[in-house]
Amino acid sequence: MTETMPAPAGIQPQEHVRRVVERSGTSFYWAMRLLPPARRDAMFAIYAFCREVDDIADEAAEIAEKKRAIAAWREEIDRLYEGTPIQPTSRALLGPMREYGLPKAEFLAILDGMLMDAEERMRAPSLEDLFCYCRRVAGAVGMLSVYAFGDSRPAAQRLAVVEGEALQLTNILRDLGEDATRGRLYLPREYLEDAGVNFENAKAALSDPALPKACRRVAALAEERFSEAHDLIGNCDKKAIKPAVMMLEAYHRLLTRLLRADWRDPWQRIALPHREKLWVAFRHGFL
Repeated sequence: MTETMPAPAGIQPQEHVRRVVERSGTSFYWAMRLLPPARRDAMFAIYAFCREVDDIADEAAEIAEKKRAIAAWREEIDRLYEGTPIQPTSRALLGPMREYGLPKAEFLAILDGMLMDAEERMRAPSLEDLFCYCRRVAGAVGMLSVYAFGDSRPAAQRLAVVEGEALQLTNILRDLGEDATRGRLYLPREYLEDAGVNFENAKAALSDPALPKACRRVAALAEERFSEAHDLIGNCDKKAIKPAVMMLEAYHRLLTRLLRADWRDPWQRIALPHREKLWVAFRHGFL
């Protein structure tokens, strides 16, 4: 099993996390680049942590091995908050954790979300479990992010959770095919049952002609979260949360494209064109 790898000899922790971010090809990269250097470095470290623990959950390994690797990260988070981290990514987190007061509970929440994936509990979860998962894997990232951005007031924290749900639900609707190859189907069972979709087999569920009905209901949930997030922006420090606003717009545009395609081919991965991503980045970075 691949656990967190040490940085190559001579590579400093911050250089290690920067390389993790750049290799990932994440759409969050340009949003993070909007930040001042110290806050950008903090976000690189937060993202690298998320990337590395997500890789554990996604690996083709035994559940027991994945659980051991996640447990090892829990111990590493304890060491981080004791001031003695070992791994390169957690060493890169040490300064931001102290400088920006990153909450330990949010790192642990992310690990709880990865455990839900590792234990293969995410095939047609209940709505309650789905929102629990979204809070852990997306809301927790949002919470860490607003601390790193420099606005952790109640409105910004609420924005972190709501936007996290909006983005995660959009990811779920975009990644149906990729998730099904891992035996996962994140659409809530209540919606699948109402549509008459058999969800015992994730791949077979994607071939059901009634699947778009369930997808549209999830999209409606995402739209509600996007709307609430937009309303919350006015109560936040707009300069500090500029990266969050940029991602909100980019993902809302992606959801619009998904609705237009209507999941006629759920194996097709709809993406925002590069030129449109650049336009969003330019608008929020320079205007």
